Amino acid sequence: MSIPDLFRCPISLDLFTDPVTLSTGQTYDRPGIEKWLAGGNLTCPVTMQRLHDTSLVPNHTLKHLIDQWLLTGCDLNPNPKPTKLVHGFELSTLKQNFQSPDATLASKLETLGKIRSLSVESDISCLMHSGFFQLLLELLFQTPCHGNVELIELALECILNLSPSIHVDSLNMLKKESNLASLLLHLEQGSTKIKTSLCRLLEDIATSLATCELCLFLGQTQRVLQALVTLLHDKTDASASEAALRAISSICSFEANRGNAIKGGAVDGLIMYLLNSTQQNVSQALATLELLLGLETGKKAMGKNSNAVSLLVKMVFRVSSVQEGSEHAIESLMILCSDSRQMRVEAINSGVLTQLLLLLQSQSSPKAKDKARAFLKLLRAMWNEDQSWL
Repeated sequence: MSIPDLFRCPISLDLFTDPVTLSTGQTYDRPGIEKWLAGGNLTCPVTMQRLHDTSLVPNHTLKHLIDQWLLTGCDLNPNPKPTKLVHGFELSTLKQNFQSPDATLASKLETLGKIRSLSVESDISCLMHSGFFQLLLELLFQTPCHGNVELIELALECILNLSPSIHVDSLNMLKKESNLASLLLHLEQGSTKIKTSLCRLLEDIATSLATCELCLFLGQTQRVLQALVTLLHDKTDASASEAALRAISSICSFEANRGNAIKGGAVDGLIMYLLNSTQQNVSQALATLELLLGLETGKKAMGKNSNAVSLLVKMVFRVSSVQEGSEHAIESLMILCSDSRQMRVEAINSGVLTQLLLLLQSQSSPKAKDKARAFLKLLRAMWNEDQSWL
């Protein structure tokens, strides 16, 4: 499928989904230019002019032209054909099959299979502009949790294939009570594959600049966090627990969500994850724990967990992991030990001094060594202070 150069974003080279114009007069797709600006770039990517005004003005004219082009079959010929064939499938026919109230389960599965093929092999922009993302979400959240598992899994696979071109308006349907309830049921009672896919969708929502508000909304729904924590404990499928970890970490990147995550059991869940000998994303789990320790409720939750301090001490220096996560482990211990003599004693009894000295003699990063020295200095000062009370 040939896309006119006028309709391609200069950054992604894909079809515009939400064209916006900078003060320089250059037009970009909103996700691409927002990412460019969020990275600290204050120039126009095409002209390299310095931007004194970073406001983005919607280019409604270009959007209208693209919509008309798509409606005419993605062809700018003066006499366009009624439809444009994409890999042998007509988008309009697929859409009719998808929306037909008379469609059988077999027909829906066949249609979803074709959409999946298109979402992998073709330009996903046409599928997005034709409204398939919205239709897939409606199918997902209107299908009962105990409905056809294959149908739900296939719909989610298509949604995830399209999610890099997330449309905020479509995903905002999750704010509707009935759709949120459906999401929760799928997270709590769906198959492992469904739960894992939903974790990936939540991660996409949390990491997209366009869906920050939605992430904050979902992060305030405690059942969402509780379902993710439960999945974090899943020992039957490593991919499920890893997906849950990434979703929790992404949601907790928003400070406003951290208190609710703690209430949902995230601290104990992350510790349980780290206690599992097969864990893969040690650094990410430790980084998230460190974030949660920024709240008093996080410190209290850590203090109540009998494994917390000894686990963190173990994570300070680990030969097999090439010191992955050492900095986060040390920082977390410093936070805990600064506030509690009992935890300082527990850390010392768990061998933290040996761990710190081993780390200082290893090939660890300079930053990790600096933190180790700072922690040793803190422990020495506080130990002297503790002894003065004896």
